[in-house]
Amino acid sequence: MKKTLLSLLFLTLLFSCQEKSPLQVDGEAELRIVAVWNNSAVDSIKNFVPLANSEMILVSEYGIRTEYTDESGILYLKNIPSSVYQISARGKHPLDVTILLVGNSNDLEVLSGMQIMDTIFTKPISSNGISINEIYAGGPVNSIFFFYDQFIELFNSSNEVKYLDGMQIFRVSGTDNSTKDPGDDWDDDGDIDGVTYAFKFPGRSGEKNYPFEPQTFIAIAQDAIDHSATVGTSIDLSNVDWEFVNQFNAVDFDNPKVPNLNSFRLDKTSDFMISLTSDIIILASGVDTVWEDGIDIETILDGVEYQSSNSSRKTLDDRIDRGWIQSPPKYNGESMQRREKGIDTNDGTLDWKVLHKPTPGWQ
Repeated sequence: MKKTLLSLLFLTLLFSCQEKSPLQVDGEAELRIVAVWNNSAVDSIKNFVPLANSEMILVSEYGIRTEYTDESGILYLKNIPSSVYQISARGKHPLDVTILLVGNSNDLEVLSGMQIMDTIFTKPISSNGISINEIYAGGPVNSIFFFYDQFIELFNSSNEVKYLDGMQIFRVSGTDNSTKDPGDDWDDDGDIDGVTYAFKFPGRSGEKNYPFEPQTFIAIAQDAIDHSATVGTSIDLSNVDWEFVNQFNAVDFDNPKVPNLNSFRLDKTSDFMISLTSDIIILASGVDTVWEDGIDIETILDGVEYQSSNSSRKTLDDRIDRGWIQSPPKYNGESMQRREKGIDTNDGTLDWKVLHKPTPGWQ
């Protein structure tokens, strides 16, 4: 009898120590977001109206999710998993399609069972300069590890002619073999360190020999060749606007019909090859011509970081960009492009998307 009582007591204690069943199931939260914009003509009088059919980008530990508001400017989602969300609302200005309306809701904590309501107030964003608009790095679908059809695309979003003379494009992937990361300001002296490759357009900053027409693209190829002749799934870059050529490498391909960006890092003979899935690209004005001590932040026109995983650690200085792009897998023919051409809110996570195929020189 004593043994029976002890056995029952043991079983009671055992089950009482087990983890209790959850009262709520993860993924039962509801989210209702209203996107609005101010259509008042006088700043002192606010008249917020719904932003219909706006793109809503939700970023969390689970990745990036894109939805759209309805005609009333409302996004309603059910069964949302628990996480901390960054939500961006983006839509064309109803009265001027050249203006983008953007608003964010940061660090919105969603827990299971919650019913959350929030309003995102959007503001007009316009771009008036040169920015990096597309990066194709991962290579086409192939089984021979071919990735030589890489290119970078720029866009002049202004309404005036810009000039490319002396502008620089950098690959930033180096470290100082300690705790410093590429794209960081290693010495806290106002520059970006870790330059791997340094190429530039002809001429010097301030000269006006190489115009960049307003509202146009230029594509810059690693090699200006019809790569589809080598790999059928690749692309024809023989007619791009510019080509990277390292003049210190006697065998680097040079299409005589395409003008060159040349290297100004004398100790490197490599072409401008970038990582297939993780790298940093910097576009600078060319005013700072000494790369060895870093690129002065005040001369940087644009900077983009892409990483292969949403858990990767960001290394590019936040003064250049607060986010980063999750790149597509290598050798699958996909590219990375701004959601809206030329629009740069300094948050690559929200500004960029993955394209199913590259579009050099157009969008």
